[in-house]
Amino acid sequence: MHEFSVVQSLMGLIEENVRKNNAKSVSKVVVKIGKLSGIEPHLLKIAFDTFKEKTVCENAELEMIIQDVVAKCEDCKNEFTVEDNRFICPECQSFNLNIIDGEDMYLMSLELDI
Repeated sequence: MHEFSVVQSLMGLIEENVRKNNAKSVSKVVVKIGKLSGIEPHLLKIAFDTFKEKTVCENAELEMIIQDVVAKCEDCKNEFTVEDNRFICPECQSFNLNIIDGEDMYLMSLELDI
């Protein structure tokens, strides 16, 4: 389960932000998870809840924004949300696509207790 290593990295980013802002703790963590990121939201929640004990995130809520896959057709320049894993342009039926969102996980925001 690679979600544990993802949460370890996430905790490092959070602790760095806490130090930079002289905060005491974190009350909310917001992440955006792309549907093609390979991260399972329910497993990420379990990993976060496990790792947050006795840290600055001990009482933090984890909010997950699930990002749809967004593609751009390189032939007709149409941008669209990929539905049902159909990687084909709905306008021109081209397979010549570039994925522009939905492949990554981002730390979007933190609510810090100063």
